[in-house]
Amino acid sequence: MGELVEVRVGKVGRPHGLKGDVAIDLRTDEPGRRFTPGAKLTLDEGGKSVEVGSVKWHKGRLIVTFVGYPDRTAVETLTGQWLSVKVPADERPSEPEEYFDRQLVGLAVLDHAGARVGTVAEVQHMPAQDLLHVDVDGSIRLIPFVTALVPEVDLAAGVIRLADVGGLLEDDE
Repeated sequence: MGELVEVRVGKVGRPHGLKGDVAIDLRTDEPGRRFTPGAKLTLDEGGKSVEVGSVKWHKGRLIVTFVGYPDRTAVETLTGQWLSVKVPADERPSEPEEYFDRQLVGLAVLDHAGARVGTVAEVQHMPAQDLLHVDVDGSIRLIPFVTALVPEVDLAAGVIRLADVGGLLEDDE
């Protein structure tokens, strides 16, 4: 097994009912991979580990129980805490042509001709599509992360290439 990285996968929300169920504010695109019975998650306060007992969906929200937290009172002590898990650094999403934010941040951004123009500083998730925050000489440019504008992502080489579309990186004059 290679290097492990710690990633945030959710935040403990409000209790749901009286039997220890709690809503999770997800921070992962793959809850089915991260929240499974028996999965061990780390709490941000004190690094304590919790084990997922059960998982269900209710009205579009993920509801879980944690082993050792049998009722509402017990699980209320976890409200607001971040949950994280260690995963292989080279792990890929389940779907091809998808990427984890941690894989994109830090990649060099090349223009259509192959010249380096910036670095991916952040990925912002929007309703229509994701946006890449590209640092171009200290100025942030927002690039919609769609194939028409970002036709190539090469994780092995550490680069993304932009399409030959004017106005992506410069201000209109």
